[in-house]
Amino acid sequence: MGKFFERLVRPVLFGLESERAHEAGVDAMALLGALTPLCRLLERWNRLAGVRPVQVFGLKFPNAVGLAAGFDKNARAWPAAAALGFGHVEVGTVTARAQPGNPRPRVFRYPDEEAVINRMGFNNGGADAVAERLAGQPPPGQRRIPLGINLGKSKVAEIEQASADYLASFALLADFADYLVLNVSSPNTPNLRQLQDESRLRELLAAITGANRDRAATAGKRRVPVLLKIAPDLTWPQIDAVLGVIAEYGLDGIIATNTTLARPGTFAQVSEAGGLSGAPLRRRATEIIQYISRTTQGRLPIIGVGGITEATAAAEKLDAGASLVQVYTGMIYRGPFFAADIARAVVDRQRT
Repeated sequence: MGKFFERLVRPVLFGLESERAHEAGVDAMALLGALTPLCRLLERWNRLAGVRPVQVFGLKFPNAVGLAAGFDKNARAWPAAAALGFGHVEVGTVTARAQPGNPRPRVFRYPDEEAVINRMGFNNGGADAVAERLAGQPPPGQRRIPLGINLGKSKVAEIEQASADYLASFALLADFADYLVLNVSSPNTPNLRQLQDESRLRELLAAITGANRDRAATAGKRRVPVLLKIAPDLTWPQIDAVLGVIAEYGLDGIIATNTTLARPGTFAQVSEAGGLSGAPLRRRATEIIQYISRTTQGRLPIIGVGGITEATAAAEKLDAGASLVQVYTGMIYRGPFFAADIARAVVDRQRT
């Protein structure tokens, strides 16, 4: 399937403007999700035989490969993810208020480097619309694979209002999430990365973990696992501070990493603003995963993201200490069954 995509489908998609190709991919996946018999057939075809689930955050993942946030921003396409071989899917980033994102063009492909620069800016329909859509889809406990929901700050919310803004999204979406992610690391929302500063992060995590605890205690609802997604551009002392706050508030895991503002190698000559993803991020993301795993002695579960454009890149992140990995840019270059290919390649880590 990978060769078919590269020879026949990718040239057609790459003939489209980058974001239009993305939209076509979401539309196609949403259509597949509506074709339930075909989804089940493809799911059986891509299912790994004789493997034990990855158990982390109190959840079971049929394989270690997930679809990263950024692809299915409005939770339209995720029901087809298992059919494509994914072991989990993360939708969003979702903000409390609907917002159009940054002006187009805002997505740029670099095929020679297997990379993308984007400055989309959390374009999405808002937490209300996503909650309404998820209310009509299978709930937690009745899904083929776990569903994560990635939350971000609305652009119009000042940094001092960030906790209240995230709390608004949390209140609307917690019931629908197998796990939640606090995205404080996108480079495309002004001031967002300030939430990785120790004092601001402590305020945000106190608010979210408190709300999570209260909903379990007063409403009898399950406590939702909460993860934090960090930037690859943090220094080691900054990462130490983040890990300290995570430990203080008992978060369930960390996602390492988001896109980078660095411009390594040939990208030093590229003037497009935004976050760089794909192969150039591979080494830095793996270094951070290894550092977190070593610093926490493997006690903090890690989802590894960044530069996974081939199976060996996924394997190195798992070997560095990640429990799960996620792909997005790699799928742009390798096709919709890229997750299934990776899952088969790293299956030895799940053999019973």
